[in-house]
Amino acid sequence: MTRAAVLGAGSWGTTFAKVLVDAGNDVTLWARRTELAERINTTHRNEDYLPGIDLPEGVVATHDAATALRGAELVAFAIPSQTLRENLAGWVPHLPGEASLLSLMKGVELGTTRRMSEVIAEVTGAPGERIVVVSGPNLAREIALQQPTATVVACIDEQRAIAVQNTCSTSYFRPYSNTDVVGCELGGAVKNVIALACGIGQGMGFGDNSLASIITRGLAETARLGERLGADPLTFAGLAGLGDLVATCNSPLSRNRTFGERLGRGESVAQAQEATHGQVAEGVKSCRSLLDLARSHDVDTPITAAVEAVCSGVMTPRKMVELLMARSMKSES
Repeated sequence: MTRAAVLGAGSWGTTFAKVLVDAGNDVTLWARRTELAERINTTHRNEDYLPGIDLPEGVVATHDAATALRGAELVAFAIPSQTLRENLAGWVPHLPGEASLLSLMKGVELGTTRRMSEVIAEVTGAPGERIVVVSGPNLAREIALQQPTATVVACIDEQRAIAVQNTCSTSYFRPYSNTDVVGCELGGAVKNVIALACGIGQGMGFGDNSLASIITRGLAETARLGERLGADPLTFAGLAGLGDLVATCNSPLSRNRTFGERLGRGESVAQAQEATHGQVAEGVKSCRSLLDLARSHDVDTPITAAVEAVCSGVMTPRKMVELLMARSMKSES
């Protein structure tokens, strides 16, 4: 049994806490709001983010981060990626010195273009061997309903990746280990932006040919950027690459795809944000940081650039499509 803390009681954080309990671990879930923590403990549900789903009694929630972190051997971060640095600075004094630090987040930090594992290393001073990433097709509600899924647990220390893999393995959640942290994180971040593009297409009434084209060329963008940053190309053909991309671009459970649909139907970013009731579509902010990251390494990412232009309000979805289709002819390879 592992003593684990999950910081963040949104849909994915709550689901991962459930996975850890079902895998036989002692788990404390930190919630930003006191009333949410109290409701989870009283009703064994998180109706704000996972309505109608029962949680095991072993998921114990608290509003006090120090309490959640006390004695933890595994600390999982499940908060919006753009808030990680600020929150982590306050948690550092309470982090156990040898705990594995696990990122459940999929994004790239605005301003610094740091991946989440890099932010964790920078703020905590922890070596890369202690920092782990979970990525793959992680639609929270399906996992909370115990529908079978596979995922990737990545760490540059293979033995730590395997240890965390064993810690979160259940009858419905099958993790695979990997040492390519860069590739797994990029796959998880870029797919949010590509899902926005797919959603925009869906909202504009486009069919399967259009969506398949966006997914495939989006994967090409991801692989180009990953290759430049030293990722293993095979990662993008796996769960953290193609697997996560397909799930996020096709599922109505995907916040990014749903957000994109609203943009494609003509809503503004503000209108789409209001309709999501506080749920964060990570790609809306990460598209800017990913575009900055790609440009700083001279990598062409036309879909990401087009989505960023739509999200920043300088381009309409219709114009986005026109510009992408008017690009110069080239070889696929």
